[in-house]
This record gives sequence, C-alpha cells and structure tokens, in this order.
Amino acid sequence: MDSSIQSISNDTTLQDSKRGITWNGYAELYYNQNSSGPLAGNGARFAYNHDISKKAAVNLVFIKASLAKEKFRANLALAAGSYMQANYAGERGIYQQILEANLGWKLNARNNWWLDVGVFNSHIGFESAIGKDCWTLTRSLAADNSPYFETGIKTTFISANNQWLISGLVLTGWQTIQIPSGTNHPSFGHQIQFRPNSKWLLNSSSFIGQGRFFHNFYAQYQLKEQLSLIGGLDIGVQKVAGLTFSKTWYTPVIMVQYIHNEKLKLAIRAEAFSDRNGILIFTGTPNHFMVSGGSVNVDYRIAKPLLWRVELKQLRSRDAVFTDVNRMPSTILFSAITALVFSF
Repeated sequence: MDSSIQSISNDTTLQDSKRGITWNGYAELYYNQNSSGPLAGNGARFAYNHDISKKAAVNLVFIKASLAKEKFRANLALAAGSYMQANYAGERGIYQQILEANLGWKLNARNNWWLDVGVFNSHIGFESAIGKDCWTLTRSLAADNSPYFETGIKTTFISANNQWLISGLVLTGWQTIQIPSGTNHPSFGHQIQFRPNSKWLLNSSSFIGQGRFFHNFYAQYQLKEQLSLIGGLDIGVQKVAGLTFSKTWYTPVIMVQYIHNEKLKLAIRAEAFSDRNGILIFTGTPNHFMVSGGSVNVDYRIAKPLLWRVELKQLRSRDAVFTDVNRMPSTILFSAITALVFSF
C-alpha cells in the first residue's frame, strides 16, 4: 500500500556514471515474538509483513537498478524474503521475485507528464513494502489488506508548482502481476494528491474492478518541525455472486511521529479493521474480523545505512479469532518485534 510519488527510495545510492544507472540495495532482518503468530484462529491470514514468529527471519531483501533520463525512465528490482512469499503467493516462476519492473516515457517536454508501463508501487495508501520509509516497523491492518504493488499502465501529471498530482491507471487486477484466471475485463484506478502548503498533504485513491470498488483517503499534517500526523480511511464495497446487494468493509488508522533528532524517532498508531462480512478476512465467527489496536515504535539510526527498530503492538478482536500461548482461542494478540535494516 504505497501512493508515494517517487518509486522505491533509499538513503544512499551507488551510481554508474557511464550508463546513468543508479543502484539501490535493501535488507531487513527481524524477530517477532507474539502470543499466537500472524494467523487468526482458523488460519485466516491478515498479516503480510513480518509474518514469521519466534525465530529470526528476513522480511525483504532486494537489489534495484534505476535509469533516469530527461524523457525516459526505467526501474528493475528483484527481491526475496517473507514479504515476497506472502504477497506473491499467487504468482508463478520469476514473477515471484519481481518487486518492481517498469518503463516510463515523458509525454510532454514542457510538463511533468509521464506514461509508465509494468509492475510498480501501489497508488493506494501511505505505507509501502520498504520498512524504513514507513513510520512504524509493522504495517497497519489497512496496508496489509490492500495492494502493495500493481501491474498495468498509468499516466501521471504533476503540476509545475508541485501542488497537484493526478494519475489514472489501467490494471491487471488487485495486487497481481499476471491477469487472474476468469477475468475478462481490466481494473481501473485513480489518484489525486493536493499539497495546499508545506504543512498539508491530501490524497484520494481508488480501485475499481473484479466486482470491487475501493477508496483510500488520507491526510498528512506537519504540526511542528518535529511532529507529524497522518489519518487515513479505507472503504471497500464488494459485489458477491448470487446476492442482490454488496458487502462492505472499512479501515481507519491514525499515526503520530515525533523526530527527536537525526538518530532517534518515535511513532504511535491507533487502528481498526471492520470486515463483519468476511470479504477480505473470513474467520467463520459471528463477527468475522472486527479488530482494533495500537502500537508504539522506536527507531534508532546506528549509522547512515543501518537502522534499528523496535515495536510493541496489541490487537483486540470482537470474536476469539486469535490463539494464546496455549493455542486456546483468544480475543487479544500481543507482539514485540525488532528489526535491523540495512540500505544503500
């Protein structure tokens, strides 16, 4: 779930000056200690990042090459890790390792107007697969249950004063590279970002296709130089075969980040997920997946390419969809997770 204007970014890069190619690398090692693991009681998945518990694991490791010219750009990133295994489970062969693969052409020499084709970051939300670019170590429930990547064609226009970004997309589907079997029509999407001043960012993004309408809205506000807030709301509507009415789900999330200095950052998150019809997360319980929770996150930059992160998180469900340390049904899931991130 990532609607950032730029593609995958990193703190430092290696540049091949002869070819104009920029190289990026990223690796995130983590350890997640929780009461029941990332699955609901009946095995329904709701976590697609850091989903291995009680042993050290790699969430994401990738190498990326980027080419940026005046009228042409290209990106290729190949990746591995538990994030790839969880989010690319429906892909086959080499597609399971493609984090990003796209080409772009500038449509107008005078304006910042581009056409991009391929696999690229999702236009939905303010979180991405790249942990160090997110305020918290783990992703929100909203991010984990909406697309992180997408495949298709998009056209993007950015105004000369950088206040407006307007994008239209034609996609293969909901977080997929290959066209899903039985799909006869493409999916569509839009994104509009507005920056009225240096303090505010407003975003509206949508996905329409496969009987689904989904909208993401978020606002980011720079309260002070060191203090920022983000509030978002996802709403989804799904047409179900055999029914004359549609079913819905929604996901609010609020985050606050405090930057103490260039080495130390803190963040808190409050969130909820209401999927009482089991559209995205089917648990078989009366209320399916109705969950709320919060987390506290601390980041410490050991060196420019090395970041240490720690997060404590608790989720509470209306039904007993989690399991406790004795593998008994529970309404509470508590986790403590730490990660070491290296990037260049």
